[in-house]
This record gives sequence, C-alpha cells and structure tokens, in this order.
Amino acid sequence: MGDANQSTPPKGWDSIKKHCIEHKLDVALWFTRLFTITFTLNYFIPIFGNPYSAYHRALLANAATSALRLHQRLPRVSLSAEFFNQLWNEDSAHYLLFSLIFIYSTPVALALLPVFLFSLIHFASYSLTLLDALGQNSWWGARILISLVEFQSRNILRLISFAEIFLMPLCIVLLILGRTGLLTPFIYYRFLARRYVSRRNPYTRNMFRELRVYTEAIANKESIPPFIRNALHSGIAFTCKIAPQEQAAS
Repeated sequence: MGDANQSTPPKGWDSIKKHCIEHKLDVALWFTRLFTITFTLNYFIPIFGNPYSAYHRALLANAATSALRLHQRLPRVSLSAEFFNQLWNEDSAHYLLFSLIFIYSTPVALALLPVFLFSLIHFASYSLTLLDALGQNSWWGARILISLVEFQSRNILRLISFAEIFLMPLCIVLLILGRTGLLTPFIYYRFLARRYVSRRNPYTRNMFRELRVYTEAIANKESIPPFIRNALHSGIAFTCKIAPQEQAAS
C-alpha cells in the first residue's frame, strides 16, 4: 500500500495540471515573462552564453508576451479603422513597438528595465495563482517574495515610467553618438506619446507631472543662475508643446 501511495501524484499537482489545460494562454504568458526575466538577468550577469544574445532574447520574449496579450485582449482581428484604433490604444501594442525599437539597435541596458519590471510584476501575480492552485500552504518562501513584489508594485510602476521618460533624451544622445538609427528617436516619441495617454496605466502621465513640478521648484529657487532658470523653463515649455493633444482631456 505504501508503494501505491508513493506512485499517486499529490492532489495539488493534479490541480495545477488542470489549471494549465484550462488557462493555456495565461500559462504561456507566465513562461514568456519568465524568459524575459531570465534573459535580462543573464544580460547583466552573463553566466550562460553571450550577453548580447541575452539582450535580444529578452526583447524577443517581451515581444512574444505583448503579442499574446494583444491576442487575449483583441481576439478578433479585422481590417477596420476601429480595430486599429483599439489596437493602438492597448498597452501591449505599445510594448510590442518598444521591443521592435530596441531589438534592432545596439544594446541599451536601460531599455531592459521596463520590460524586466513589468514581467516581474505580472510573473509574481500569476505565480501566486499557480501556488493557490497547488495548495494554500505550498511554497511559503515564494509567497513571501511575491508579497514583497506586490507591496512595492506602485514604486515599481513609477520606476518604469521614469525609465520610459529618460529613454527619450537617451535615444537622442545615442543618435548623436551614432549608436542608433535616425528614426529611433522619432519612433520612440510615438511610443512615449501613447504611454502618456494610456487609459489603463496613468503612471507615465503622472511622472511627467511630478517631474514638471520638481523642475519648476528648482528653477524658481533664488540661488539658481538666470541662464539655468531660463533653460529649465524653456525645457518645460518645449515638453508641454510636443505633448499629445489628449493632455487636456487626461
């Protein structure tokens, strides 16, 4: 009887198997996010393989995640203006474009930060779902790590939005240095504009406002030389000028 009990898989694993069969797309997203996390870590800590290859694989994995998420959000494809408008408003479409922007350029380490952190948040969230399917008391150490990620999720999203914004001037610098293509800053501006007016994620828009308030506070200090004050105000005015038209509605 002891041998029979040992050969019978735990009920929790049966539940995991059933869950994976019923939620194939969600499980596929969990794996692509795991790949993004793994390849990003391998880029910064090159234990296995070439870090250059790991960089591109991380962006490819993120592109796969974005494509799967788009399929999940918009399962029916149609060649209509309404469909393409819905597609362009999806956050997943934004990050599919993001991956395509940087996958064809020389490695930009900062470009991996947003995709890594987004993958980490969603990977942790769905890992909790899998652990719940496995059993309430299973893998308590992993549950603690997941709780830490979820507790810091707001700060993580703010860090992502800051990285998105800072990548814009970085693209211009890389263009001047000859490390990226001529169209990269222009395409990235379109990406950043869509992030600014995102319906589901207001963090980029809020970060722009926080940076504006912070910059204005610095510019208005009496100790700031006039030429720096003028430069800061000019930068604020230029940024507001090129901001999307939806700014007022937002």
